[in-house]
Amino acid sequence: MKLLALLFVILCCGSLAGAAQKPPLNVLFLFADDMRADTIAAHGNPHIQTPHLDRLAASGFSFRNHYVFGGNSGAVCVPSRAMLMSGKTWFHVNTATLEGARLLPEVLGEHGYATFGTGKWHNGQPSWRRAFRQGKTVMFGGMSDHTKVPVRDLGPDGRLTPERTGEKFSSELFADSAIEFLRKQDGRKPFFAYVAFTAPHDPRQPPEEYRAPYYRSLPPLPPNFLPQLPFDNGMMQGGRDENLAAWPRTEAVIRDQLAEYYGLITHMDEQIGRILAALRESGQADNTLIVFAADNGLALGSHGLLGKQSVFEHSMQVPCILAGPGVPRGKSTRALTYLLDLFPTLCDVLRLPPPPGLEGESLKPLWEGTRAKVRDTVFLPFLDIQRAVRDERWKLIAYPKIGHLQLFDLREDPYETVNLIGRPEHAVHIVRLRRQMQEWQTRVGDTAPIPATPQPPSLLNLTGRPRVPDQWQPTWIVRKYFQGRPRP
Repeated sequence: MKLLALLFVILCCGSLAGAAQKPPLNVLFLFADDMRADTIAAHGNPHIQTPHLDRLAASGFSFRNHYVFGGNSGAVCVPSRAMLMSGKTWFHVNTATLEGARLLPEVLGEHGYATFGTGKWHNGQPSWRRAFRQGKTVMFGGMSDHTKVPVRDLGPDGRLTPERTGEKFSSELFADSAIEFLRKQDGRKPFFAYVAFTAPHDPRQPPEEYRAPYYRSLPPLPPNFLPQLPFDNGMMQGGRDENLAAWPRTEAVIRDQLAEYYGLITHMDEQIGRILAALRESGQADNTLIVFAADNGLALGSHGLLGKQSVFEHSMQVPCILAGPGVPRGKSTRALTYLLDLFPTLCDVLRLPPPPGLEGESLKPLWEGTRAKVRDTVFLPFLDIQRAVRDERWKLIAYPKIGHLQLFDLREDPYETVNLIGRPEHAVHIVRLRRQMQEWQTRVGDTAPIPATPQPPSLLNLTGRPRVPDQWQPTWIVRKYFQGRPRP
C-alpha cells in the first residue's frame, strides 16, 4: 500500500514538473488601420475576399461587438492605439506620447519576452523605444502613400536608423519584416511580435491586380448610404477624411471607393497569410496566440460620411479575433467588448500580473464560458462633440454642442437609420440610457454636458464645397476624385 502511494506521488510530481516546463505562449499581434468590422467574409460579408482571415476566424474566437473607446482627436488612430497599448481610456493617458503609462510590450519585455515591432506607431518615438527591444520598418506617423512609406529600423546599436523610403507596398514591407523576425526565433525566449499595417487606411490605392476584380464586380452601397449627413456632427467642415469625395456622395463614387478599400483589405489579407505561413514554418504555431484587430472603423458612404469621426457603429466598431492554445475554434460572442480589453486579456492568458490602473476587462472568461458578458454597456465619447452609449439592444447618441439626440433600436435597425427620439413609447429607454451615459462620465471624468431634451439640428448642405487633396494622395487618386477624370 505504501509502495502504491509512493508511486502515485512520483507520478503526480512528474506530471506537475511537465506542466511547469511547458513554455510560455508567444503572441503574434496583427493590427489593421481603419478597418470596418463588417469587412471579413467569414463574418458575413459575401462581397469581399479575405481567405486567410476567414481561416483565422474558423480556428479561433471572434468578438462581434468590439469597440474602440471613442477618441480625443479626429485622427482616431492616435487615441485608439494609445488605449490599446496602455489599457486605459483616453481620459487617463497622454495619447500623443504615452508618457508615464506602462505599455503592453514593455510589460511583456520585463517578463522575459522578446518584443518586436513593425509598421505604424502613431504615439511618438520615445514610447516605441520603451515598448520594443527589436524593430524594423517602423513608420512614425499617421499615414503616407502606401508605395512611399517613410520607415526607420532599430539598429544593432539600439538607436533608430535615419528615415528611409520603403522599397515595397506598405503591407508587403511590414509582412516581410515580421517574417524575417519569425524565421530567426529559436524558441529559447517567448516573443511578442506586433505587426501594425497601414492598410486599409487611405490613400485607397491597392495594387492594380487587387482593385481590378472589385471594379469588375462593384461592392454594393452600404444599407445606410446617404448622399450627405443632413446636419453638422461637428466634423463636417474641415476634416480631412470627409474631403476625399465631393458632396453629395454619389453611388458611383462610393462603390468605386469601396472597391479600392476592399482591394487594400484583400491585399493585406494575403500578407497576413504569408506571416501565418512563416509562423507555421518556424515550428512555433502551436505555442502562439494570434490576435487580429483594428484601430477604428470607417464610414465609406454610411450616413453620407467617409471617415471615422463619428460614434455610429460603422466608425466605432472593429473586428477582433483571437486564435491559439486554449481558445475555442470557430466560436464567437456578441458581448460588448473594447480594444483596451486586450491588455488585461493577454496578461490573464499569459499568467502575468497586470500593472495597476488598467481600465479594461479580461475577455478570457467569455471564451471559457464562465461569463456571458464583461459589461452591460459601452460608452463612446468623441472629442467634446459626440457621446454615445449602447446596451445589447438600444443606443443613445448625444451631440452636446447642438443639443441633438438620436435613439436607435439596434435589434430592429442595426444600421442606425430610424431615429426614435421623439416617440413617447421609447421615453423609458432615453431616460435609462442617459443615466447610464452620465454614470460612465462620472467613472472616467468626462464633463461634456448631455442634452436633457432634444433640439432639432440645423440642416446642412455642403454641395459644391471646395476641396483640396492632401500631399499623400497619388496622382491617379487626385485625378479621379478631385479632378473628375475616369479611373485608370
